Amino acid sequence: MPEADFDIVIRGGTVHDGTGGGPVEADVAILGGLIADVGQVSGRGREEIDARGCIVTPGFIDIHTHYDGQITWEHRLQPSSGHGVTTVVMGNCGVGFAPAKPDQHQMMIKLMEGVEDIPEVVMAEGVPWNWVTFPDYLDAIEKRHADIDFAAQLPHNPLRVFVMGKRGADSEPPTEDDLAQMRALTTEAIRAGAVGVTTTRSLAHRFPDGRPVPTVMSEDQEILNLAQGLRDAGTGVFEILGDQRHSPQEHMSLMRRIAQTSGRPVSFTLLQSTAEPEAWREILADLEAANREGLELRGQVIPRPVGTLLGLNLSLHPFALHPSFKAIEHLPLAEKVAAMRDPDMRRRLLSESSETAHSYFKEVVDDVDWLFPLGDPPNYHPAKEESIAHRARVSGLDPLEVIYDELLKDGGQAVLYRPGGNRGGDRLEGGGNFLDHPHTVLGLGDGGAHYGLICDAAYPTYFLKYWVGHEDPGKRISLPTAIRMLASDPARAVGFTDRGRIAPGLKAHINVIDLTRLHLHAPRVARDLPAGGKRLTQRADGYEATIVSGVVTYRNGEATGALPGRLVRGARPG
Repeated sequence: MPEADFDIVIRGGTVHDGTGGGPVEADVAILGGLIADVGQVSGRGREEIDARGCIVTPGFIDIHTHYDGQITWEHRLQPSSGHGVTTVVMGNCGVGFAPAKPDQHQMMIKLMEGVEDIPEVVMAEGVPWNWVTFPDYLDAIEKRHADIDFAAQLPHNPLRVFVMGKRGADSEPPTEDDLAQMRALTTEAIRAGAVGVTTTRSLAHRFPDGRPVPTVMSEDQEILNLAQGLRDAGTGVFEILGDQRHSPQEHMSLMRRIAQTSGRPVSFTLLQSTAEPEAWREILADLEAANREGLELRGQVIPRPVGTLLGLNLSLHPFALHPSFKAIEHLPLAEKVAAMRDPDMRRRLLSESSETAHSYFKEVVDDVDWLFPLGDPPNYHPAKEESIAHRARVSGLDPLEVIYDELLKDGGQAVLYRPGGNRGGDRLEGGGNFLDHPHTVLGLGDGGAHYGLICDAAYPTYFLKYWVGHEDPGKRISLPTAIRMLASDPARAVGFTDRGRIAPGLKAHINVIDLTRLHLHAPRVARDLPAGGKRLTQRADGYEATIVSGVVTYRNGEATGALPGRLVRGARPG
Protein backbone atom coordinates (compact mmCIF):
# COMPACT_ATOMS: atom_id res chain seq x y z
CA MET A 1 0.00 0.00 0.00
CA PRO A 2 1.47 3.39 -0.96
CA GLU A 3 2.49 5.71 1.84
CA ALA A 4 -0.12 8.32 2.85
CA ASP A 5 0.43 11.94 1.89
CA PHE A 6 -1.56 13.36 4.80
CA ASP A 7 -2.66 12.39 8.28
CA ILE A 8 -6.36 13.00 7.50
CA VAL A 9 -8.29 13.97 4.40
CA ILE A 10 -11.89 15.09 4.84
CA ARG A 11 -13.62 14.33 1.54
CA GLY A 12 -16.49 16.00 -0.25
CA GLY A 13 -17.95 18.14 2.49
CA THR A 14 -19.49 21.59 2.24
CA VAL A 15 -16.74 23.77 3.67
CA HIS A 16 -17.63 26.88 5.66
CA ASP A 17 -14.25 28.49 6.20
CA GLY A 18 -15.30 30.68 9.14
CA THR A 19 -14.96 34.03 7.38
CA GLY A 20 -18.68 34.33 6.64
CA GLY A 21 -18.15 33.77 2.91
CA GLY A 22 -20.16 31.34 0.84
CA PRO A 23 -19.64 27.60 1.28
CA VAL A 24 -17.68 25.51 -1.21
CA GLU A 25 -17.60 21.80 -1.93
CA ALA A 26 -14.03 20.80 -1.13
CA ASP A 27 -11.66 18.38 0.53
CA VAL A 28 -9.57 19.38 3.54
CA ALA A 29 -6.17 17.81 4.06
CA ILE A 30 -4.43 17.75 7.46
CA LEU A 31 -0.77 17.12 8.17
CA GLY A 32 1.21 17.55 11.37
CA GLY A 33 -1.68 19.15 13.25
CA LEU A 34 -2.17 21.87 10.62
CA ILE A 35 -4.47 22.35 7.65
CA ALA A 36 -2.32 21.47 4.65
CA ASP A 37 -4.70 21.99 1.72
CA VAL A 38 -8.28 22.96 0.92
CA GLY A 39 -9.75 22.13 -2.48
CA GLN A 40 -9.53 19.09 -4.69
CA VAL A 41 -6.98 17.02 -2.78
CA SER A 42 -5.46 14.28 -4.89
CA GLY A 43 -3.16 12.90 -2.19
CA ARG A 44 -4.29 10.16 0.17
CA GLY A 45 -4.81 10.43 3.91
CA ARG A 46 -3.77 7.90 6.53
CA GLU A 47 -7.38 8.38 7.62
CA GLU A 48 -10.14 9.44 5.25
CA ILE A 49 -13.40 10.96 6.47
CA ASP A 50 -16.38 10.91 4.11
CA ALA A 51 -18.11 14.27 4.65
CA ARG A 52 -20.58 14.11 1.78
CA GLY A 53 -23.87 15.58 2.94
CA CYS A 54 -22.17 17.28 5.89
CA ILE A 55 -20.78 20.73 6.57
CA VAL A 56 -17.12 21.14 7.49
CA THR A 57 -16.41 24.03 9.85
CA PRO A 58 -13.60 25.43 11.96
CA GLY A 59 -13.67 24.31 15.57
CA PHE A 60 -15.78 26.65 17.66
CA ILE A 61 -14.29 28.90 20.36
CA ASP A 62 -15.97 29.82 23.64
CA ILE A 63 -14.20 32.79 25.20
CA HIS A 64 -16.23 32.78 28.43
CA THR A 65 -15.77 29.63 30.53
CA HIS A 66 -14.68 28.61 34.03
CA TYR A 67 -12.71 25.40 33.51
CA ASP A 68 -9.90 26.73 35.77
CA GLY A 69 -10.53 23.97 38.32
CA GLN A 70 -11.87 21.23 36.06
CA ILE A 71 -8.73 21.22 33.93
CA THR A 72 -6.70 20.31 37.04
CA TRP A 73 -8.66 17.16 37.85
CA GLU A 74 -9.96 15.76 34.57
CA HIS A 75 -9.13 15.61 30.88
CA ARG A 76 -12.47 16.21 29.16
CA LEU A 77 -13.78 19.77 29.15
CA GLN A 78 -17.42 18.81 28.92
CA PRO A 79 -20.03 20.01 28.13
CA SER A 80 -18.17 22.36 25.72
CA SER A 81 -16.18 19.68 23.90
CA GLY A 82 -19.37 17.80 23.01
CA HIS A 83 -20.73 20.77 21.05
CA GLY A 84 -18.05 21.47 18.47
CA VAL A 85 -15.97 23.71 20.74
CA THR A 86 -12.24 23.05 20.30
CA THR A 87 -10.81 25.99 22.29
CA VAL A 88 -12.02 27.57 25.53
CA VAL A 89 -10.88 30.64 27.44
CA MET A 90 -11.24 30.41 31.22
CA GLY A 91 -10.66 32.72 34.20
CA ASN A 92 -13.59 35.00 33.39
CA CYS A 93 -15.56 37.25 35.76
CA GLY A 94 -12.55 37.87 37.98
CA VAL A 95 -12.75 34.43 39.66
CA GLY A 96 -10.39 31.49 39.62
CA PHE A 97 -7.77 29.63 41.63
CA ALA A 98 -4.56 31.57 41.03
CA PRO A 99 -2.56 33.26 42.32
CA ALA A 100 -3.09 31.81 45.80
CA LYS A 101 -0.95 31.33 48.88
CA PRO A 102 -1.55 28.17 50.94
CA ASP A 103 -3.52 30.01 53.64
CA GLN A 104 -5.86 31.44 50.97
CA HIS A 105 -7.01 28.13 49.46
CA GLN A 106 -10.14 27.82 51.61
CA MET A 107 -11.19 31.37 50.83
CA MET A 108 -10.84 30.68 47.08
CA ILE A 109 -12.94 27.54 47.46
CA LYS A 110 -15.68 29.44 49.26
CA LEU A 111 -15.59 32.17 46.64
CA MET A 112 -16.00 29.70 43.79
CA GLU A 113 -18.73 27.87 45.69
CA GLY A 114 -20.75 31.06 46.10
CA VAL A 115 -20.13 32.57 42.65
CA GLU A 116 -19.89 29.55 40.38
CA ASP A 117 -21.94 26.89 42.21
CA ILE A 118 -19.05 24.41 42.46
CA PRO A 119 -19.51 22.27 45.59
CA GLU A 120 -16.86 22.82 48.26
CA VAL A 121 -16.14 19.09 48.58
CA VAL A 122 -15.44 18.84 44.83
CA MET A 123 -12.78 21.55 44.96
CA ALA A 124 -11.32 20.33 48.26
CA GLU A 125 -10.67 16.93 46.70
CA GLY A 126 -10.09 17.90 43.08
CA VAL A 127 -7.89 21.02 43.02
CA PRO A 128 -4.21 20.05 43.58
CA TRP A 129 -2.96 23.57 44.46
CA ASN A 130 0.45 22.82 42.94
CA TRP A 131 1.08 26.52 42.31
CA VAL A 132 1.37 29.83 44.12
CA THR A 133 1.79 32.54 41.48
CA PHE A 134 -0.15 32.83 38.25
CA PRO A 135 2.90 31.86 36.14
CA ASP A 136 3.14 28.78 38.40
CA TYR A 137 -0.49 27.98 37.59
CA LEU A 138 0.18 28.23 33.86
CA ASP A 139 3.17 25.92 34.23
CA ALA A 140 1.01 23.44 36.18
CA ILE A 141 -1.82 23.29 33.67
CA GLU A 142 0.61 23.21 30.75
CA LYS A 143 1.32 19.64 31.89
CA ARG A 144 -2.35 18.75 31.53
CA HIS A 145 -3.71 17.02 28.42
CA ALA A 146 -7.34 17.52 27.40
CA ASP A 147 -9.81 16.82 24.63
CA ILE A 148 -9.69 20.48 23.53
CA ASP A 149 -7.32 23.45 23.85
CA PHE A 150 -7.64 25.84 26.79
CA ALA A 151 -6.35 29.33 27.56
CA ALA A 152 -6.30 31.17 30.89
CA GLN A 153 -6.90 34.73 32.07
CA LEU A 154 -5.75 36.35 35.31
CA PRO A 155 -8.73 36.80 37.68
CA HIS A 156 -8.90 39.93 39.84
CA ASN A 157 -10.35 38.31 43.01
CA PRO A 158 -7.49 35.93 43.77
CA LEU A 159 -5.00 38.59 42.66
CA ARG A 160 -6.45 41.09 45.14
CA VAL A 161 -6.37 38.62 48.02
CA PHE A 162 -2.87 37.41 47.06
CA VAL A 163 -1.58 40.97 47.37
CA MET A 164 -3.70 42.29 50.24
CA GLY A 165 -4.48 39.19 52.32
CA LYS A 166 -7.43 39.56 54.68
CA ARG A 167 -7.75 43.25 53.81
CA GLY A 168 -8.39 42.24 50.21
CA ALA A 169 -10.89 39.55 51.17
CA ASP A 170 -12.75 42.07 53.35
CA SER A 171 -13.06 44.53 50.44
CA GLU A 172 -10.88 47.19 52.06
CA PRO A 173 -9.47 49.83 49.69
CA PRO A 174 -5.94 49.15 48.41
CA THR A 175 -2.90 51.23 49.29
CA GLU A 176 -0.63 52.69 46.64
CA ASP A 177 1.77 49.81 47.29
CA ASP A 178 -1.07 47.30 46.84
CA LEU A 179 -1.97 48.89 43.51
CA ALA A 180 1.64 48.84 42.36
CA GLN A 181 1.91 45.12 43.18
CA MET A 182 -1.35 44.25 41.41
CA ARG A 183 -0.25 46.18 38.34
CA ALA A 184 3.14 44.45 38.27
CA LEU A 185 1.60 40.99 38.78
CA THR A 186 -0.89 41.65 35.98
CA THR A 187 1.98 42.45 33.64
CA GLU A 188 3.88 39.38 34.85
CA ALA A 189 0.89 37.09 34.23
CA ILE A 190 0.30 38.43 30.72
CA ARG A 191 3.96 38.08 29.82
CA ALA A 192 3.86 34.50 31.12
CA GLY A 193 1.01 33.66 28.75
CA ALA A 194 -2.30 34.73 30.30
CA VAL A 195 -4.50 35.94 27.45
CA GLY A 196 -6.08 38.65 29.57
CA VAL A 197 -7.16 39.97 32.95
CA THR A 198 -10.74 39.85 34.26
CA THR A 199 -12.90 41.32 37.01
CA THR A 200 -16.45 41.43 38.36
CA ARG A 201 -18.60 44.05 40.02
CA SER A 202 -21.81 42.04 39.90
CA LEU A 203 -23.85 42.11 43.10
CA ALA A 204 -24.91 38.54 42.28
CA HIS A 205 -21.34 37.39 42.97
CA ARG A 206 -21.27 36.52 46.65
CA PHE A 207 -19.76 34.11 49.13
CA PRO A 208 -22.17 31.40 50.36
CA ASP A 209 -22.78 33.49 53.51
CA GLY A 210 -24.03 36.39 51.37
CA ARG A 211 -20.96 38.68 51.50
CA PRO A 212 -19.99 40.26 48.16
CA VAL A 213 -16.76 38.84 46.71
CA PRO A 214 -13.72 41.12 47.14
CA THR A 215 -13.80 42.97 43.81
CA VAL A 216 -17.50 43.86 43.74
CA MET A 217 -16.90 47.01 45.78
CA SER A 218 -13.58 47.92 44.15
CA GLU A 219 -13.24 51.50 42.92
CA ASP A 220 -12.59 52.50 39.33
CA GLN A 221 -8.98 53.34 40.22
CA GLU A 222 -8.25 49.72 41.08
CA ILE A 223 -9.80 48.43 37.87
CA LEU A 224 -7.91 50.98 35.78
CA ASN A 225 -4.76 49.88 37.60
CA LEU A 226 -5.23 46.40 36.07
CA ALA A 227 -5.68 48.09 32.70
CA GLN A 228 -2.32 49.82 33.22
CA GLY A 229 -0.80 46.39 33.83
CA LEU A 230 -2.10 45.31 30.43
CA ARG A 231 -0.60 48.41 28.83
CA ASP A 232 2.75 47.62 30.45
CA ALA A 233 2.60 44.09 29.00
CA GLY A 234 1.70 45.40 25.55
CA THR A 235 -0.75 42.59 24.83
CA GLY A 236 -3.79 40.78 26.25
CA VAL A 237 -7.48 41.58 26.66
CA PHE A 238 -9.65 42.91 29.49
CA GLU A 239 -12.94 41.21 30.44
CA ILE A 240 -15.43 42.55 32.98
CA LEU A 241 -18.85 41.69 34.38
CA GLY A 242 -20.49 44.93 35.45
CA ASP A 243 -23.48 45.55 37.70
CA GLN A 244 -26.82 47.30 37.81
CA ARG A 245 -25.77 49.89 40.39
CA HIS A 246 -24.59 52.06 37.52
CA SER A 247 -26.53 53.58 34.63
CA PRO A 248 -25.77 52.48 31.06
CA GLN A 249 -23.84 55.76 30.57
CA GLU A 250 -21.71 55.14 33.69
CA HIS A 251 -21.11 51.55 32.67
CA MET A 252 -19.96 52.47 29.18
CA SER A 253 -17.86 55.34 30.53
CA LEU A 254 -15.84 52.83 32.55
CA MET A 255 -15.49 50.54 29.52
CA ARG A 256 -14.08 53.44 27.52
CA ARG A 257 -11.61 54.38 30.26
CA ILE A 258 -10.41 50.78 30.53
CA ALA A 259 -9.83 50.68 26.77
CA GLN A 260 -8.12 54.07 26.76
CA THR A 261 -5.90 53.19 29.73
CA SER A 262 -4.91 49.74 28.53
CA GLY A 263 -4.75 50.37 24.80
CA ARG A 264 -6.13 46.84 24.51
CA PRO A 265 -9.46 45.19 23.54
CA VAL A 266 -12.16 45.20 26.22
CA SER A 267 -15.21 42.95 26.40
CA PHE A 268 -18.06 42.88 28.87
CA THR A 269 -21.12 40.76 29.56
CA LEU A 270 -24.10 42.10 27.61
CA LEU A 271 -27.53 40.72 28.46
CA GLN A 272 -31.01 42.14 28.22
CA SER A 273 -31.80 43.09 31.80
CA THR A 274 -35.05 42.04 33.41
CA ALA A 275 -35.08 45.24 35.49
CA GLU A 276 -34.23 47.52 32.55
CA PRO A 277 -35.33 45.67 29.40
CA GLU A 278 -34.58 48.61 27.08
CA ALA A 279 -31.16 49.59 28.48
CA TRP A 280 -29.42 47.49 25.83
CA ARG A 281 -30.32 50.06 23.17
CA GLU A 282 -28.28 52.76 24.90
CA ILE A 283 -25.39 50.38 25.53
CA LEU A 284 -25.25 49.33 21.86
CA ALA A 285 -25.33 52.98 20.75
CA ASP A 286 -22.42 53.81 23.08
CA LEU A 287 -20.60 50.68 21.92
CA GLU A 288 -20.88 51.77 18.30
CA ALA A 289 -19.71 55.29 19.13
CA ALA A 290 -16.68 54.02 21.06
CA ASN A 291 -15.59 51.79 18.20
CA ARG A 292 -15.99 54.65 15.71
CA GLU A 293 -13.54 56.56 17.92
CA GLY A 294 -10.99 53.76 17.57
CA LEU A 295 -11.55 51.92 20.85
CA GLU A 296 -11.92 48.14 20.62
CA LEU A 297 -14.95 47.33 22.77
CA ARG A 298 -17.17 44.24 22.48
CA GLY A 299 -20.23 42.97 24.27
CA GLN A 300 -20.14 39.26 25.09
CA VAL A 301 -23.57 37.76 24.34
CA ILE A 302 -25.30 34.40 24.48
CA PRO A 303 -27.86 33.47 21.79
CA ARG A 304 -30.69 32.56 24.16
CA PRO A 305 -31.87 33.37 27.67
CA VAL A 306 -29.46 32.34 30.41
CA GLY A 307 -30.85 28.96 31.42
CA THR A 308 -31.19 28.59 35.18
CA LEU A 309 -32.34 25.03 35.88
CA LEU A 310 -34.16 24.10 39.08
CA GLY A 311 -35.01 20.72 40.57
CA LEU A 312 -34.84 18.50 43.63
CA ASN A 313 -31.72 16.86 42.21
CA LEU A 314 -30.08 20.23 41.46
CA SER A 315 -28.65 23.07 43.53
CA LEU A 316 -31.84 25.12 43.87
CA HIS A 317 -35.61 24.92 43.52
CA PRO A 318 -38.50 27.08 44.78
CA PHE A 319 -38.52 25.39 48.22
CA ALA A 320 -34.77 24.87 48.65
CA LEU A 321 -34.34 27.81 51.02
CA HIS A 322 -37.47 27.21 53.10
CA PRO A 323 -36.57 26.36 56.74
CA SER A 324 -38.30 22.96 56.77
CA PHE A 325 -36.38 21.83 53.70
CA LYS A 326 -33.07 22.14 55.56
CA ALA A 327 -33.89 18.96 57.50
CA ILE A 328 -34.18 16.86 54.33
CA GLU A 329 -31.87 18.60 51.82
CA HIS A 330 -29.00 16.09 52.31
CA LEU A 331 -31.19 12.99 51.96
CA PRO A 332 -30.89 10.75 48.90
CA LEU A 333 -33.33 11.82 46.20
CA ALA A 334 -35.82 8.99 46.77
CA GLU A 335 -36.00 9.75 50.50
CA LYS A 336 -36.30 13.47 49.78
CA VAL A 337 -39.25 12.79 47.47
CA ALA A 338 -40.89 10.52 50.05
CA ALA A 339 -40.52 13.21 52.72
CA MET A 340 -42.06 15.85 50.44
CA ARG A 341 -45.03 13.59 49.72
CA ASP A 342 -45.86 13.63 53.42
CA PRO A 343 -48.90 15.95 53.85
CA ASP A 344 -47.45 17.65 56.94
CA MET A 345 -44.15 18.42 55.19
CA ARG A 346 -46.04 19.65 52.13
CA ARG A 347 -48.14 21.97 54.29
CA ARG A 348 -45.08 23.38 56.06
CA LEU A 349 -43.08 23.97 52.88
CA LEU A 350 -45.98 25.69 51.14
CA SER A 351 -46.57 27.97 54.12
CA GLU A 352 -42.93 29.07 54.50
CA SER A 353 -40.81 31.54 52.52
CA SER A 354 -37.16 31.56 51.47
CA GLU A 355 -34.54 32.48 54.06
CA THR A 356 -30.94 33.17 52.99
CA ALA A 357 -28.30 35.87 53.14
CA HIS A 358 -27.46 35.20 49.47
CA SER A 359 -29.73 37.69 47.72
CA TYR A 360 -29.15 36.29 44.23
CA PHE A 361 -30.13 32.76 45.26
CA LYS A 362 -33.28 34.16 46.87
CA GLU A 363 -34.12 36.03 43.68
CA VAL A 364 -33.77 32.83 41.66
CA VAL A 365 -35.93 30.59 43.85
CA ASP A 366 -38.64 33.20 44.45
CA ASP A 367 -39.10 33.99 40.74
CA VAL A 368 -41.91 31.47 40.29
CA ASP A 369 -43.82 33.34 37.59
CA TRP A 370 -41.13 32.43 35.04
CA LEU A 371 -40.87 28.69 35.57
CA PHE A 372 -41.40 26.22 32.74
CA PRO A 373 -40.97 22.48 32.30
CA LEU A 374 -37.76 22.28 30.27
CA GLY A 375 -38.83 19.46 28.00
CA ASP A 376 -36.78 17.16 25.77
CA PRO A 377 -35.63 18.53 23.39
CA PRO A 378 -35.31 21.60 25.58
CA ASN A 379 -37.27 24.71 24.66
CA TYR A 380 -35.37 27.81 25.76
CA HIS A 381 -37.82 30.25 24.13
CA PRO A 382 -41.27 29.34 25.50
CA ALA A 383 -44.11 31.84 25.55
CA LYS A 384 -44.92 33.25 28.99
CA GLU A 385 -48.39 31.75 28.66
CA GLU A 386 -46.70 28.34 28.83
CA SER A 387 -45.34 29.00 32.32
CA ILE A 388 -46.45 26.73 35.14
CA ALA A 389 -47.78 29.73 37.09
CA HIS A 390 -49.87 31.05 34.19
CA ARG A 391 -51.39 27.67 33.43
CA ALA A 392 -52.14 27.14 37.13
CA ARG A 393 -53.94 30.47 37.47
CA VAL A 394 -55.98 29.84 34.31
CA SER A 395 -57.12 26.59 35.93
CA GLY A 396 -57.88 28.32 39.23
CA LEU A 397 -54.99 26.64 41.05
CA ASP A 398 -52.26 27.95 43.34
CA PRO A 399 -49.05 28.19 41.26
CA LEU A 400 -46.87 27.00 44.18
CA GLU A 401 -49.03 23.90 44.65
CA VAL A 402 -48.62 23.02 40.96
CA ILE A 403 -44.87 23.76 41.03
CA TYR A 404 -44.55 21.49 44.07
CA ASP A 405 -46.18 18.64 42.15
CA GLU A 406 -44.03 19.32 39.07
CA LEU A 407 -40.88 18.93 41.15
CA LEU A 408 -41.98 15.48 42.35
CA LYS A 409 -42.48 14.12 38.83
CA ASP A 410 -40.19 11.46 37.41
CA GLY A 411 -39.15 10.41 40.89
CA GLY A 412 -37.89 13.90 41.64
CA GLN A 413 -35.76 14.06 38.48
CA ALA A 414 -37.92 16.78 36.87
CA VAL A 415 -36.04 19.86 35.66
CA LEU A 416 -37.70 23.27 35.61
CA TYR A 417 -36.37 26.11 33.48
CA ARG A 418 -36.12 29.70 34.68
CA PRO A 419 -34.93 32.02 31.89
CA GLY A 420 -32.61 34.65 33.36
CA GLY A 421 -30.70 37.30 31.40
CA ASN A 422 -32.10 38.04 27.92
CA ARG A 423 -35.60 37.58 29.26
CA GLY A 424 -36.63 41.13 28.54
CA GLY A 425 -39.81 42.57 30.01
CA ASP A 426 -42.59 40.07 29.29
CA ARG A 427 -40.81 38.57 26.27
CA LEU A 428 -38.09 35.97 25.86
CA GLU A 429 -35.90 37.95 23.48
CA GLY A 430 -33.17 35.37 23.78
CA GLY A 431 -30.31 37.62 22.72
CA GLY A 432 -31.79 38.30 19.30
CA ASN A 433 -31.31 42.04 19.78
CA PHE A 434 -27.53 41.60 19.85
CA LEU A 435 -26.78 38.77 17.43
CA ASP A 436 -24.51 39.45 14.47
CA HIS A 437 -23.84 42.97 15.66
CA PRO A 438 -20.38 44.12 14.50
CA HIS A 439 -19.34 44.83 18.10
CA THR A 440 -20.67 41.79 19.93
CA VAL A 441 -19.18 38.32 20.23
CA LEU A 442 -20.76 35.02 21.20
CA GLY A 443 -19.71 33.52 24.52
CA LEU A 444 -21.04 33.19 28.06
CA GLY A 445 -21.18 29.39 27.93
CA ASP A 446 -19.88 29.28 31.53
CA GLY A 447 -18.64 25.71 31.11
CA GLY A 448 -16.90 24.35 34.20
CA ALA A 449 -19.15 26.28 36.58
CA HIS A 450 -22.73 26.30 37.87
CA TYR A 451 -22.62 22.51 37.92
CA GLY A 452 -26.06 22.17 39.49
CA LEU A 453 -27.73 25.32 38.20
CA ILE A 454 -26.84 26.22 34.58
CA CYS A 455 -25.84 24.22 31.49
CA ASP A 456 -25.32 26.94 28.87
CA ALA A 457 -22.13 25.51 27.36
CA ALA A 458 -24.28 23.75 24.76
CA TYR A 459 -25.20 27.09 23.15
CA PRO A 460 -23.34 26.40 19.84
CA THR A 461 -25.69 23.52 19.06
CA TYR A 462 -28.77 25.50 20.08
CA PHE A 463 -27.57 28.49 18.06
CA LEU A 464 -27.27 26.37 14.92
CA LYS A 465 -30.65 24.75 15.48
CA TYR A 466 -32.72 27.74 16.61
CA TRP A 467 -31.32 30.81 14.89
CA VAL A 468 -30.11 29.32 11.59
CA GLY A 469 -33.46 27.59 11.21
CA HIS A 470 -35.57 30.40 12.69
CA GLU A 471 -39.13 30.43 11.38
CA ASP A 472 -39.04 34.23 11.00
CA PRO A 473 -36.87 35.11 7.95
CA GLY A 474 -36.19 38.52 9.46
CA LYS A 475 -34.55 36.93 12.49
CA ARG A 476 -32.87 34.01 10.74
CA ILE A 477 -29.07 33.98 10.67
CA SER A 478 -27.39 32.51 7.61
CA LEU A 479 -25.26 29.45 8.12
CA PRO A 480 -22.00 31.10 6.90
CA THR A 481 -22.61 33.98 9.32
CA ALA A 482 -23.38 31.61 12.18
CA ILE A 483 -20.14 29.67 11.63
CA ARG A 484 -18.17 32.93 11.56
CA MET A 485 -19.80 33.97 14.82
CA LEU A 486 -18.87 30.67 16.47
CA ALA A 487 -15.30 30.52 15.18
CA SER A 488 -13.37 33.43 13.69
CA ASP A 489 -15.17 36.21 15.59
CA PRO A 490 -14.28 34.88 19.06
CA ALA A 491 -10.77 33.99 17.85
CA ARG A 492 -10.23 37.58 16.79
CA ALA A 493 -11.71 38.90 20.05
CA VAL A 494 -8.96 37.29 22.14
CA GLY A 495 -6.13 37.57 19.64
CA PHE A 496 -5.96 33.97 18.41
CA THR A 497 -4.55 34.18 14.89
CA ASP A 498 -3.84 30.48 14.38
CA ARG A 499 -7.41 29.11 14.54
CA GLY A 500 -11.04 29.95 13.87
CA ARG A 501 -10.83 29.55 10.08
CA ILE A 502 -10.23 26.77 7.59
CA ALA A 503 -7.17 27.80 5.61
CA PRO A 504 -3.76 26.24 4.91
CA GLY A 505 -1.26 26.75 7.69
CA LEU A 506 -3.81 27.18 10.47
CA LYS A 507 -4.49 24.79 13.35
CA ALA A 508 -6.47 21.76 12.23
CA HIS A 509 -9.40 22.35 14.60
CA ILE A 510 -12.37 21.16 12.56
CA ASN A 511 -15.95 19.90 12.88
CA VAL A 512 -17.80 17.64 10.48
CA ILE A 513 -21.51 18.17 11.17
CA ASP A 514 -24.58 16.48 9.71
CA LEU A 515 -27.14 19.26 10.02
CA THR A 516 -29.99 16.86 9.22
CA ARG A 517 -29.14 14.95 12.40
CA LEU A 518 -28.26 17.91 14.61
CA HIS A 519 -30.20 17.49 17.83
CA LEU A 520 -29.80 18.88 21.34
CA HIS A 521 -30.84 16.60 24.17
CA ALA A 522 -32.15 17.85 27.51
CA PRO A 523 -29.58 18.29 30.29
CA ARG A 524 -29.11 15.35 32.63
CA VAL A 525 -27.49 15.01 36.04
CA ALA A 526 -24.32 12.94 36.38
CA ARG A 527 -22.38 12.18 39.56
CA ASP A 528 -18.88 12.10 38.13
CA LEU A 529 -17.10 15.00 39.83
CA PRO A 530 -14.47 14.50 42.53
CA ALA A 531 -15.95 13.23 45.82
CA GLY A 532 -19.01 12.03 43.88
CA GLY A 533 -20.17 15.57 43.13
CA LYS A 534 -22.97 16.05 40.62
CA ARG A 535 -23.17 18.20 37.53
CA LEU A 536 -25.44 18.89 34.60
CA THR A 537 -24.36 17.42 31.27
CA GLN A 538 -25.92 17.83 27.83
CA ARG A 539 -25.46 15.69 24.75
CA ALA A 540 -25.88 16.49 21.08
CA ASP A 541 -26.29 14.39 17.94
CA GLY A 542 -24.99 15.35 14.51
CA TYR A 543 -21.32 15.98 15.25
CA GLU A 544 -19.88 13.32 12.97
CA ALA A 545 -16.30 14.19 13.88
CA THR A 546 -14.45 16.80 15.90
CA ILE A 547 -10.75 17.25 15.23
CA VAL A 548 -8.28 19.02 17.52
CA SER A 549 -4.74 19.70 16.30
CA GLY A 550 -5.18 17.11 13.58
CA VAL A 551 -6.46 14.36 15.88
CA VAL A 552 -10.03 13.03 15.92
CA THR A 553 -11.32 13.50 19.46
CA TYR A 554 -15.03 12.72 18.92
CA ARG A 555 -16.81 10.48 16.44
CA ASN A 556 -20.61 10.59 16.35
CA GLY A 557 -20.54 12.35 19.69
CA GLU A 558 -18.46 9.68 21.39
CA ALA A 559 -14.99 10.40 22.76
CA THR A 560 -12.17 8.57 21.02
CA GLY A 561 -9.94 8.83 24.08
CA ALA A 562 -7.44 11.07 22.27
CA LEU A 563 -6.26 14.07 24.32
CA PRO A 564 -4.44 16.47 21.96
CA GLY A 565 -5.70 19.59 23.76
CA ARG A 566 -3.06 21.79 25.38
CA LEU A 567 -2.65 25.13 27.10
CA VAL A 568 -2.68 28.04 24.67
CA ARG A 569 -0.47 30.81 25.97
CA GLY A 570 -1.16 34.35 24.87
CA ALA A 571 1.25 36.41 22.83
CA ARG A 572 4.45 37.07 24.78
CA PRO A 573 6.41 40.14 23.73
CA GLY A 574 10.10 39.76 22.93
